[in-house]
Amino acid sequence: MEAARQPLPGGRWHWQHGPIDIVAGAEGDPAAVHAAHEAAWARFQVVLRELVAELPLLKLPVEAVGGCPLQGPVARRMWHACAPHAAVFITPMAAVAGAVAEELVAFYRREGITRAWVNNGGDIALHLTASERFRVGLFADLDQWPRALATAGLAVDGVFDITHDSPVRGVATSGWKGRSFSLGIADSVTVLAATAAQADAAATLIGNAVDVAHPGIVRRPANTLRDDSDLGAIEVTVDVPALTPAQAQLALAAGRARALDLQHAGLIVSCVITCQGQATSTDDAAGRFVFLDGAPASDALQETETA
Repeated sequence: MEAARQPLPGGRWHWQHGPIDIVAGAEGDPAAVHAAHEAAWARFQVVLRELVAELPLLKLPVEAVGGCPLQGPVARRMWHACAPHAAVFITPMAAVAGAVAEELVAFYRREGITRAWVNNGGDIALHLTASERFRVGLFADLDQWPRALATAGLAVDGVFDITHDSPVRGVATSGWKGRSFSLGIADSVTVLAATAAQADAAATLIGNAVDVAHPGIVRRPANTLRDDSDLGAIEVTVDVPALTPAQAQLALAAGRARALDLQHAGLIVSCVITCQGQATSTDDAAGRFVFLDGAPASDALQETETA
């Protein structure tokens, strides 16, 4: 399968190659934007092949391999984003989407580009110059996404404002309803971090921590759902029943505790977690996150200025 690309409204591009699904956008001098798009597209076309070549090592737990054994720049970025978490089970694949986005956004860091974004299935890498900002919108319930698009259109439930002077250049989400497996029951875990790869790895681990004892939660070995999963026989969440508000709060508290540990270690900037209509965060998210109409936060990320 070859990589494919398609232009989108607003000068954005949609690039797809196997499981990698990118929306890229940039603003600035038209010639610089065009050159950056072409350079990023050329790099995009070979990223999947590089990752597949090192896939056996990428599927090993970070703790099992000592120093980084990987060669490619994206693979090494994945490993280094996960290495601080080696005390628990984690493979470099936990950071793959963010690491790919980060690799591509580097091509927009050039003269004439005022801001750029690479959204890899909801894991976003950002480029901002002085006085520029991003507003990243968050959608609360992934199950409602098709209906929202088919009816009144996409209306986000909250927004992050990210300014040039913020340390945040990466945003990522995880949750049991997403395209990747989760050990926990969060509808969404949205992490802001210095890089997209760091945000991706942290969102995975915080999502795993959002849990509560309940006999109705259904889990299955990951390799029975996807035979090539890096999680092997580890059980992942496949169904979550309706919880009481108290049960949802217990699950959120467990995730928040994990997020605070990562925040105190300097591995994330902020985190918002949702579970069945309730939400919590690592802080008041002042200047970072705003709920709209009192709604909870996110599962699917969109750059609201370009949606």
